Amino acid sequence: MEMGRGVTLRTPEGVAFALLPAGPIARFAAWAVDLAVVSVVLLAAEMALTLTSLVSPDAGRAGGIIAFFAVSLGYAMVCEWRYKGQTVGKRLLSIRVVDAGGMKLQPGQIIIRNVLRGIDSLPLCYMVGAISCMASRKSQRLGDIAANTMVIREPKVQKPDLEQLKSDKYNSLRAYPLLAARLRQRTSQAEADIALQALVRRDSLDPLARVELFREIAARFKEGLDFPEEASKGITDEQIVRDVVEILFTGVRRVKPA
Repeated sequence: MEMGRGVTLRTPEGVAFALLPAGPIARFAAWAVDLAVVSVVLLAAEMALTLTSLVSPDAGRAGGIIAFFAVSLGYAMVCEWRYKGQTVGKRLLSIRVVDAGGMKLQPGQIIIRNVLRGIDSLPLCYMVGAISCMASRKSQRLGDIAANTMVIREPKVQKPDLEQLKSDKYNSLRAYPLLAARLRQRTSQAEADIALQALVRRDSLDPLARVELFREIAARFKEGLDFPEEASKGITDEQIVRDVVEILFTGVRRVKPA
């Protein structure tokens, strides 16, 4: 479903959120920045391989070829996985790679979209990719279509006022800094936004729908995170979501031992 130039996605929990696809111009500018970064890294690698070439020209040439492909593909793959869909260029242009269905970006998707980058770059300057972006509703190049990803704009927004969402209850997750760090690492921006919007709009929900919504969101966050039983014992699903949102948007203060 589209709203203007944006794309609205609906999660299995029934929460809708809008994404604004990044156009070819912003993506090309980000690519130009990344190309400059890759060029600098390759130049440094070439200088490092100079000594190898003096000893064995063949080994130097082989090392240069390996370095070229490793840096050209590895740079984007490592950055997009480590920084949740962003390279240096994408960060400067405020755009990000996300799963086209609003789910968490997976390593396999990052690999596929970057391996197919060579096809999108044909015949030169990403002409195939640009045509695909203009023809796609979600502004996807061929690599994005194959990987089920899309590149979205990430407009700068003010930090949400979490004071209006907090309750008087203590955030028990603060007692587990490793758990909190894992939560921040594994949670996508889309998942964090869904939880925040659920809290902001909670008073407008039907009571039964509200209980079910927070049950689903809380279960999603707890899945695979090995929550200690005492961290959520006696705490409602809505309070768990409150605690998670506070951690995701404000960070976690370490608890000093008594």
